[in-house]
Amino acid sequence: QVQLVESGGGLVQAGGSLRLSCAASGRTGSWYTMGWFRQAAGKEREFVATISSSGGLTAYADSVKGRFKTSRDNAKNTVYLQMNSLKPEDTAVYYCALGSKITGWMRDYDYWGRGTQVTVSS
Repeated sequence: QVQLVESGGGLVQAGGSLRLSCAASGRTGSWYTMGWFRQAAGKEREFVATISSSGGLTAYADSVKGRFKTSRDNAKNTVYLQMNSLKPEDTAVYYCALGSKITGWMRDYDYWGRGTQVTVSS
């Protein structure tokens, strides 16, 4: 019903920036919340950011607050994650997900992308 495709990952030096995109297609509905999660090697998947359907409400994990910003362009069915001041500990596979409410819990999201690798070198 819904497909999510992340893009924009890659290799960047510490202190650099990267912008991830997540394109949604299929029967997404008119209102949907988008979330960003990441999973580093050997670690559990963790919450990064979320944004309401209108883009007017966002929330971030403490580890990325002030450095990352999520936004969306509903005309393009695309959400973005702008990542600035990247640190080696930001290295992970980043996933976007679609849900119905603002939340940092994985179980509250219904659809997931395949992820895109972000590697931050020191």
